[in-house]
Amino acid sequence: MLTGVQPREERTGYGVALMAVAVILFTCIDTAAKWLILAGLPALQVVFVRYAGHLIFALAFYIPREGREVFKSRRPFMQVLRSCCLLGSTTLNFLALSALPITVTTTIFFAMPIVVTLLAIPMLGERVGIRRIAAVCTGFIGVLVVVQPWSTVWHPAMIYSLSALMLASMYFLFTRMLAGQESNATQQVWSAGLATLALVPIALTEWVWPQSPLGWFVFAAVGFFGFSGHECATTAHRLADASILSPMIYTQILWAAVAGIVVFSTWPTIYTLGGGLIIIAAGLYIWQREKALLRAGTDAS
Repeated sequence: MLTGVQPREERTGYGVALMAVAVILFTCIDTAAKWLILAGLPALQVVFVRYAGHLIFALAFYIPREGREVFKSRRPFMQVLRSCCLLGSTTLNFLALSALPITVTTTIFFAMPIVVTLLAIPMLGERVGIRRIAAVCTGFIGVLVVVQPWSTVWHPAMIYSLSALMLASMYFLFTRMLAGQESNATQQVWSAGLATLALVPIALTEWVWPQSPLGWFVFAAVGFFGFSGHECATTAHRLADASILSPMIYTQILWAAVAGIVVFSTWPTIYTLGGGLIIIAAGLYIWQREKALLRAGTDAS
């Protein structure tokens, strides 16, 4: 077995519970980032703090267990590509959050299973049949309902969110390619470490310190949310099948709505909710279809 790579276990209930916690923590990342940006911190500094904190927690957690092995990668070029996609996605998402309600950015990200399905054709050589293509098209109709490019509520920041969606989808595809080849420790340290190094010269040029005790708490917590959320999600996928865990991500619309109302006093619009339902329906169909294909032992659809 590869160093640091833990074996799969069949503990479905625990895996689902961990994935549910991961979704809450992912919502906390976005909520903390939006709060810090609205409090006056530059968006790129918030991205840096998110990854620097993530790196500190990852090193503190993994080095006592695995030592310098956490820095060694068998696929360094793939790790760099994966890390760049994650950094780009986070940066664009935080820029979008500075102008858009958290429910809007969250709902747009619900199209990720749909985008992954499309990108898996050229990147992973997967075959996708007509019914899943129809589900993909339906999902994009839902995205159009959310962003409303034809109306006066359209905001240019939605381009940031859509671009972040594309990069995040590529990040998960690269993660799938590295599965079984790299340990979770290596992937966490590389993704957080490369992002931190890339942002140091940019973040320090316009540094702003928090101005209140609450600001300092959120400032420190955003990195913890990043590390613990990814740790929970990765462990969950070791304990339960991805096909079982995938629908859990849709519970984020509930937490995003709660965060929007409680923290930012914004309510989701009928277009956000309606478009979200269309995207979720399309995503659930793709999920159900993939499960059926796995049971049938075929990659046709």
